[in-house]
Amino acid sequence: MNEKWWRLIVAGMAALFFALPAGSRAESKENGKGDVVRLADSFGTVSVYPPYIADDLGFFAEEGIKAEFVGVVPPPQLVAAVIAGRLDVGGAHVNRTISGINAGAKIKAVVAATETTREQPHMVFVVPANSPIKSPRDLIGKRVAIMAYGGCNEYTPYEWLRKNGVASPKGKLTIVVVPPGKEIDAVKHGDADVAGAHINPADLAKKGNDLRILFTDYDVWGTQGGATPQYFSEKFIKEKPDVVRRFVRALAKTNNWINANPEKAKIVFAKRAKVDPAQVSVNHYAPDGIIKDDSVKLWISLLTDYGEVKPGIRTGEIFTNAFNQPIERKKKEKKGKTAKVKGNDTGLISELTK
Repeated sequence: MNEKWWRLIVAGMAALFFALPAGSRAESKENGKGDVVRLADSFGTVSVYPPYIADDLGFFAEEGIKAEFVGVVPPPQLVAAVIAGRLDVGGAHVNRTISGINAGAKIKAVVAATETTREQPHMVFVVPANSPIKSPRDLIGKRVAIMAYGGCNEYTPYEWLRKNGVASPKGKLTIVVVPPGKEIDAVKHGDADVAGAHINPADLAKKGNDLRILFTDYDVWGTQGGATPQYFSEKFIKEKPDVVRRFVRALAKTNNWINANPEKAKIVFAKRAKVDPAQVSVNHYAPDGIIKDDSVKLWISLLTDYGEVKPGIRTGEIFTNAFNQPIERKKKEKKGKTAKVKGNDTGLISELTK
């Protein structure tokens, strides 16, 4: 995102934040019920949202955290909302985190959410079953329905084209922005040729045999492309490192629970979102919430190639696993054992909190 526009968004979010009643900006314990952490509500109702699961199953409460959901914030505005102080934590695809930091946002990703597997990719691109679009070159000039510019759903088709010999793919597609969860409807109604959706292929199959998967982000990058980490401002991390640590622990437990209980997760989310569980999809979540260096590195490289960020950004500027204590590690420590966690940098905690 252009730095000038990013700063304008921050200014607007700041004005909105300071217009809110003081009670909605609570930063400490509320009536002794726990440390308040403010989060956005789910941007859509078609994919499981881990913070809702953590809240409803009591994982936040177990860690002494009271989650306060302040309303829906579109993904392109999440970084600005955290910097302006409307939210304490944000999270969308890692490319938005990288772009925000490149533009000057003082944020740090601390716990992973989704990640890609072959069976459960992060992004699925769908066409009608009888569509003549079958190859990357067939996609040139076609209308692609996605929920927002600048996210994984825009860059994934560009990279599918580029990796299959189409030079300078940006601009060779017509992007059609639709409300989240309406991408496939746009194809069915003839408003787009391809839909980019965050949906599990197994759940897509339940929607009937009139759709065909053209490609997924797994076809483009294997398991590396689907990272969506949660981040705090560096100010929050400095002032409340223990809250960050407990938040990370709650989400790590949530990730593991969702992976072990995907159908139950759909039911919990559907009740909270007031939708039919049959309409809800579930992704794969990073075990123990560990952020993978190679996923962040991939997106830094891609955004640099497209001229969206300056060269030379390092992964350590984007994320840390220093606040993460995987559940299995805790079990081993109780037995007198230790387990090293790749990517942990406990020295960074001291640096951010001194």
